Amino acid sequence: MNSSPLADQIRPQSLEEFFGQEKLVGKNSFLKKAIESDSVPSMILWGPPGSGKTTLATIIANITKSDFIKLSAVSSGKKNLLEVIEKAKTNKRLGQKTILFIDEIHRWNKAQQDALLPYVENGTIILIGATTENPSFEVIGALVSRSRVFVLEKLSSKDIDEIINRAIKKINSENKKKISIKPSLITLISHLSNGDARMAINTLEASANQSKNITEKLVHEVLQKSHLLYDKTGEEHYNIISALHKSMRGGDANAAVYWLARMLEGGEDPVYIARRLVRFASEDIGLANNTALILANAVFDACHKLGMPECNVHLAQCVIYLSNSKKDVTAYSAYGKAKADVEKFGNLPVPLHIRNAPTKLMKDLGYGKDYKYTPLENSSDQVYLPEELKNKKYINTERRE
Repeated sequence: MNSSPLADQIRPQSLEEFFGQEKLVGKNSFLKKAIESDSVPSMILWGPPGSGKTTLATIIANITKSDFIKLSAVSSGKKNLLEVIEKAKTNKRLGQKTILFIDEIHRWNKAQQDALLPYVENGTIILIGATTENPSFEVIGALVSRSRVFVLEKLSSKDIDEIINRAIKKINSENKKKISIKPSLITLISHLSNGDARMAINTLEASANQSKNITEKLVHEVLQKSHLLYDKTGEEHYNIISALHKSMRGGDANAAVYWLARMLEGGEDPVYIARRLVRFASEDIGLANNTALILANAVFDACHKLGMPECNVHLAQCVIYLSNSKKDVTAYSAYGKAKADVEKFGNLPVPLHIRNAPTKLMKDLGYGKDYKYTPLENSSDQVYLPEELKNKKYINTERRE
């Protein structure tokens, strides 16, 4: 029996066996031609987990005549990189190209990535970096600008079905007692893997190790909640909080509750969500419904007191209420305009008549002079803004009415 993981055993070794990324490596595509002609440029492969980044790098390694070296950013550092560079320099003198594949390149810090830059720039190494995170945020700009960024899409359920069937054939070819699995369970694994081929194969392998008769209960026991793609520090975190915010803004309570559940079931801190709802209550609803802020604050307090899972219903109540509330951005817009004037005009002096005058000297200097006390005097003509901003309007009252 082969002791290596099943995902490695059935990994495609050629472009003909690699499917699910037709746009990227399909017929007449730039990357397909570059791979087949052994002229690959430095590149960043960006895609979700299990979409084929490492597999594509492996295929390049099989096809290319270059010296192909693989590093994992998790277990390697600058020392390993310098060793590769020395070897690459020797290769270059001998007329051989060096391709360096760095898996999870986003895990290298700026200093480590900076060390790559001059050798990518002068052609000592051809870089292939793989990342699940947006290169714009996780890879230094100079490195991104010297590489081609190729985006791998999440695999479809049909693609995952084919991968699972390939894995079943592999398992059955090496075991006397073949596994039994219904087509509906293949579909279930495919669905729960969320486009992650590695997760689908690992789920099948773990299930097969438990029993040759794979059941729905067994699949769920193996998967539990591991199929939920939610990285609290990565791009998916920001994508989903954005989806929640915009669903509430658009008044779609059903979508908002779904995105809320995605975050909570994926392990998000409920207090973080509650804090965003407090902000939303003023930023997007504001003066249209002042009760929204009161409710959001109450839910924020409930999340602190109860935590998960008890506070999920409080958050759902608030999300539905905020989604269905009328929206008004008067306060949000007014502050933005006022902030712009603060930045433009700097420290404008407070008009003398509205300054406080607690001392005789200040009174002698004119502090508070001619101030009209509004509860007792007609102050309709009294000015409260600096002279440079006199009559400036930040609040669009017509829109609010």
